[in-house]
Amino acid sequence: MSKKTADEYASSLAAQLRKGYLTYCVMQICAREPRYTSEIISELRNAELVVVEGTIYPLLKRLQNDGVLKHDWQESEQGPPRKYYALTDFGHEIVSGLKRHIKNLDDTLKVLEKGVKK
Repeated sequence: MSKKTADEYASSLAAQLRKGYLTYCVMQICAREPRYTSEIISELRNAELVVVEGTIYPLLKRLQNDGVLKHDWQESEQGPPRKYYALTDFGHEIVSGLKRHIKNLDDTLKVLEKGVKK
């Protein structure tokens, strides 16, 4: 078995962190107002979080199956009706809880990083 470089190992860990982070970001976007899939992708890209449709569609489906998101079909001037996603009440509760957890994790990282000398 070949050994990973430090950069490869860090990239692997970052990919794991990114999955949970992406879920939270999608929930944040849908918390403000109902969003069409391409709008979600565009907003993520504008925030410099690069994603592809092949990643977003399964995530939206999972969040919907878990009761975090709901969808509503809305007419479009540019073709067939579009599916717009919004947070459910349960989803809003989750976002509130996640905000607290993320703040705690951020505070923990700040404390630990102060102790790290380079």
